[in-house]
Parts: sequence; C-alpha cells; structure tokens
Amino acid sequence: MKFLKKMFMLLFYCVLSSVVFADFTTIELPSDFSISFKKDFSDKEIKTMYYDLKLNDKVNFVVPTGNFGNILAGYYAEQIGLPVNKLICASNNNNVLYDFLTTGVYDKNRDFLKTVSPSMDILISSNLERLLYYVSGCDNDYIAKLMKDLKETGRFEVTGDVLAKIKDKFIAGFADDEQTKETIKAIYEKDNYLLDTHTAVAYKVLLENLDNEHASIVLSTASPYKFTESVYSSLFETQGEDEFTLMNKLHEQTKVVIPENLRDLDKKEIRHKDVINKEDMKKYILEKLGEL
Repeated sequence: MKFLKKMFMLLFYCVLSSVVFADFTTIELPSDFSISFKKDFSDKEIKTMYYDLKLNDKVNFVVPTGNFGNILAGYYAEQIGLPVNKLICASNNNNVLYDFLTTGVYDKNRDFLKTVSPSMDILISSNLERLLYYVSGCDNDYIAKLMKDLKETGRFEVTGDVLAKIKDKFIAGFADDEQTKETIKAIYEKDNYLLDTHTAVAYKVLLENLDNEHASIVLSTASPYKFTESVYSSLFETQGEDEFTLMNKLHEQTKVVIPENLRDLDKKEIRHKDVINKEDMKKYILEKLGEL
C-alpha cells in the first residue's frame, strides 16, 4: 500500500502535469521520495527559494482552469491522501471562478470575452457543482437549489460556512491578455522556457501567491504550438502570417520542438467537412446512424 501511494504521488507530481521551474533536480525512489526545486524570482524582487520535498510534504498546485476540471481532480487527490496545501485557481478575464472563490457569489451575467487563453473562456463551470456537493456535506437539496437559481437567474450565492470550507483549500487569481503575453515574454527571456497562454495565466497567478513555506507547482496544460499566434506575438513582431507559418517561425526562433500531431497539419487531409446548424443536429445524427 505504501508503495502504491508513493507511485501515485510520483505520477501526480511528475507525469500528469509539466512542472514549471527554472531548475529541476533529482527524484529519488522508493525509500526516501524527494524532489528538489530551485526557483529564482529575482526579477520580481523576491529572494531565491529552495525547496527539498519529501514524502508527505504539502505543496501548492496552481491550475489554469475555466471549467474547474483539472483543479477538481486535485481536490479529489487531496481527499484520498495527496498532501496538498492549497489549490490555486488561475482564471483569465472570464474570471467568474475568481469572483466566486473570493466572494461566494457565482454570477454568469456578464460579457463573454474571447481571450488568448480560449480553453478558459467559460462562464458556466460545470465541474464546480461537484465540489459544492462535497463541501456542503453531500446535501442534494441544497445543490439542487443552487443549480435552480443558476438556471433561472444566472447566479447563486453559497452560505458563509460553505465558502469558508472552500477558502480553506482554494485560492484564486486571474490574468488579462496583456499580463498573459507579458508573462510569456518574461519567462522566455529569463528561463528560455516557452509557455503556452494558459500556463502563462497560471504562472502570473503563482507570482501573486508565493508561499515561503510550501513549494508551488504550476500545471502546464497545453503546448504553446496550440496557440501559435498568441505565443509568437508575445515574443516577436508578426506580419499577418497564418498560424502554420507562425508555427514554423516559432520553431525556428526558439528551437522548441513542434509536437508530432501538429507538425505539417496544414498538409493533411481534411476528414470532416460537414457544417450542421444547431436545429439540424438531431436529424443529421439519425441519418448518419442509418448509414451504419
């Protein structure tokens, strides 16, 4: 059982996510599980911090999220034994989660903004309901009322007790597009590490929530080549090139390898060409099923 716990922790720490640090040293298993980190925040006038993590040391996880999925997985992991100090929720300008985690009021009645971190462009975070279920003591009636309020009015407010339980484990922050692109540029120039836009949001939030007593791990959730225009324009001037041209130019400039599934994507066959209106989706599916 102890071996399985160690392997689970190793998986969560080192495989499930990419760990963003300037210097990353050794991992030793199995008897004295340890990870050593060094991070120099001198550009933010913060002293260099060293962390020597051992088995059962609590850490913070900084998660860029809009739908509250990955960070909820972290909460579940903590519930079954992973030593988590804080789960830090990083949002973009669609910061409905930031507002909720700081005030207890969830309100989707706001403008929907298209940002450079589009996977977080969400105003209804479907996984949040799952967290609320657990922190409310699995109160089905209470959760049903909250979801009814959200459906009918676009907002709900949790009790002070529920909010206190959430704040005991969660911290929130957000970054706008300008801050996101500034972070990409700063980290590349300082550490020669190429962040994608979502990871940059998380890194900016990390810098606002540094903890002298606990190491913090940023979950890097995507390749920078998925958002080539935004990443490239954070570092270099663009001249109206298309995404595929910028992908190759980004590789030439940074030498960061393009993922195989994105490489030469523009030369591959387009397999799905149908465009279906929302009202025709049911008919389309039934027709396709009839062809099987």
